[in-house]
Amino acid sequence: MNHDVFGGRRDPERTRDTILQAAMEEIVAHGLGGARIDKIAERAKSNKRMIYHYFGDKEGLYAEVLDHGLTKMRIAETSLRLSGCSPLEGVETIVRFVWRYFLENPEILSLLETENLHRARYLQASANGRLLNHQLVGQLRGLLDRGAAEGGFRRDVDPLDVFLSSLSLSFFYLSNRYTLSTIFNKDLEDASALAQWESHIVHVVTRSLL
Repeated sequence: MNHDVFGGRRDPERTRDTILQAAMEEIVAHGLGGARIDKIAERAKSNKRMIYHYFGDKEGLYAEVLDHGLTKMRIAETSLRLSGCSPLEGVETIVRFVWRYFLENPEILSLLETENLHRARYLQASANGRLLNHQLVGQLRGLLDRGAAEGGFRRDVDPLDVFLSSLSLSFFYLSNRYTLSTIFNKDLEDASALAQWESHIVHVVTRSLL
């Protein structure tokens, strides 16, 4: 009889998901280079043999962790409902989504930083990597076109520029909040500071459309 790492009958999907979660925690904490298979096995209450069985090696495991993180964000993006929004409301909704997703899912920040260190080597191999955020840019394009047709937005606004502005303002703040808090002697993790920065991002991005 096959058993999983928790002593019950083996559930391959459950075991695999448990290892993926443990690997994400280890990689977020130590980066790809510093992550150790034995530590991942310990976190997952599994063993190295099981990890190699499911993922091949550490790089294979990391590729799966990255793809899992990207898939999670893509699924979250599909929850946005913009059909009843004005163009301005729609853009604001997307900007707030990007900020709040990174705020609530800090692991994606670490994974993207790790990928930058590896020059997107694993991202290029991920089916989800090339699709990530494309639907948001497409939705922005529709909102910008509609806003321009109604006379509210400039006609020369590039939806990718709008998205990258939102992404950059969110990513930089959250990735550097600890060092910036120390440098400027201000708690950038305070709820009021986070809310203020969200409002600032919305203001900066939406003003650029006018």
